[in-house]
Amino acid sequence: MVKRIFRSVVLVAALVLVTSLVCIMGVLYQYFNGQFQKELKSEAAYLSVGVEQNGTDYLTQINDHEKRITLIAADGTVLYDNTADIAQMENHRDREEVREAMENGSGKSSRQSSTLSEQTYYYALQLSDGNILRVSGTQYSVWRLLFGLLQPIAIVFAVVLILSAVFADRAAKKIVEPINALDLERPDELEGYDELSPFFVKIRRQNRQIQKQLNEAKQKQKEFSMITENMQEGFLVINQQTELLSYNSSAMRILQSPGAGEGQSVLELNHSAPFRNTVDRVLSGEHQETELTLEGKIYRLIANPVWRHDQISGAVLVLLDVTEQVEREDLRREFTANISHELKTPLTSISGFAEIMQQGFVKPQDIEKFSGNIFTESQRLISLVNDIIKLSQLDEGSVPYEPEEVDLFSLAGQVAARLEASAGQNGVNMAVEGEPVFVKAVRPILEEVLYNLCDNAIKYNRPQGKVTVIAKQKDGKPFVSVQDTGIGIPAAEQGRVFERFYRVDKSHSKEIGGTGLGLSIVKHGAAYLGAQLTLQSRPGVGTVISLSWDQ
Repeated sequence: MVKRIFRSVVLVAALVLVTSLVCIMGVLYQYFNGQFQKELKSEAAYLSVGVEQNGTDYLTQINDHEKRITLIAADGTVLYDNTADIAQMENHRDREEVREAMENGSGKSSRQSSTLSEQTYYYALQLSDGNILRVSGTQYSVWRLLFGLLQPIAIVFAVVLILSAVFADRAAKKIVEPINALDLERPDELEGYDELSPFFVKIRRQNRQIQKQLNEAKQKQKEFSMITENMQEGFLVINQQTELLSYNSSAMRILQSPGAGEGQSVLELNHSAPFRNTVDRVLSGEHQETELTLEGKIYRLIANPVWRHDQISGAVLVLLDVTEQVEREDLRREFTANISHELKTPLTSISGFAEIMQQGFVKPQDIEKFSGNIFTESQRLISLVNDIIKLSQLDEGSVPYEPEEVDLFSLAGQVAARLEASAGQNGVNMAVEGEPVFVKAVRPILEEVLYNLCDNAIKYNRPQGKVTVIAKQKDGKPFVSVQDTGIGIPAAEQGRVFERFYRVDKSHSKEIGGTGLGLSIVKHGAAYLGAQLTLQSRPGVGTVISLSWDQ
């Protein structure tokens, strides 16, 4: 603050000095310039009287060579000049001061020298005989005058700056002295300038606010510790240097470490390559997910960078136990992978039965039975293969169709018509409600999704139950839902019904039929269509599955 006051005072003094010099020089220059022009005018008037009375001879008798005297005829021819050979001089009729004198009786003008160091002033007076008497003189420009006074000005400037610096230093220290004596830890005892009273009030207010924020931060820290300590998941916070800033006991348990000391690197807790690579990449700004196998369990390590002012200041690491999930997914993948192999056995049987029948080794009364078994098994296998192909296409995004405008209400009616016979066999009533509503989607996929939803609603309904398809605009968005009055889905099962080959009621799977892939096709189809899929269900009441679009 002392330096700032010092610089400000010295700068103000320098600016005042420079401004004063400029103003003074400007005023003096204008004053002397005016006086000079008045002298030219007076001298011209004086000379005009002599020329009127004595003619040109009067001018030759004048020995004053400080002023240039020129006599010009009415046609611009130079008749006399006391400094130049009139024979070599050009016509002066177009000179500004001469032209003005011919028009108004007198005229004046000024011209700058090529070096800008001198300026010549001209005053012309018209005589009674029409001739023009012109008197001119040269004067230094303001820049030439300043240059001539440069040394004394520099001396004055240096003296003023030195004095300003001395006084500024003393004044700055005197001003800051009471401020340096302030005790900000005790704002109630602050004394000083009256102008600082608002500052003291603000300090008191800020001290109270800081104390309040510290108390809130401590409370939040306690709450955060309680939450993280009761988490089953491991939680770690590290800085840019991989040093541990925070962690919970679950993380130490998972990583089999008794604890971490201050400044300890997180890389010391686990030396595996996946763990180290994840830490390195997250600290370079990338979101990372990887799996770690620790003591026979599988953990998913999720790492997110922490940004501050567009710079990475650290990262948050979370360890999730996904052993059961991974094992379940492995079983699902293994089961799906074995489908193709399992299909070969029934297909071989079907082929064998057909070959026996073709060779005529089947009794006539058994042909119908054999044919029925072949047809049933083949249809089931075809459905299974078709569903697997559909899921594969949706997974790979290789659906051979283009989006188009589809009327949800009309499409729902068409699906209901296709399932009318199936609904009648199961004693279920179907209804389509709503209004025409259009959405841009792949029609075959959307139709397959609605068909599977309605088919499931019929199969898992109760006798004399009802299936209602509603298509409309909801909250300004395209919306379609399939509601049934069936057996419902327990809350514990609702998160898994969209898994492949998963059945809520496994004991009745043969009676109900199907491939177990219907709702999985619904899930993947909705994702492909960009629709939000929601499920609401209550056992014994029914199920509602809805699709909505943001378009």
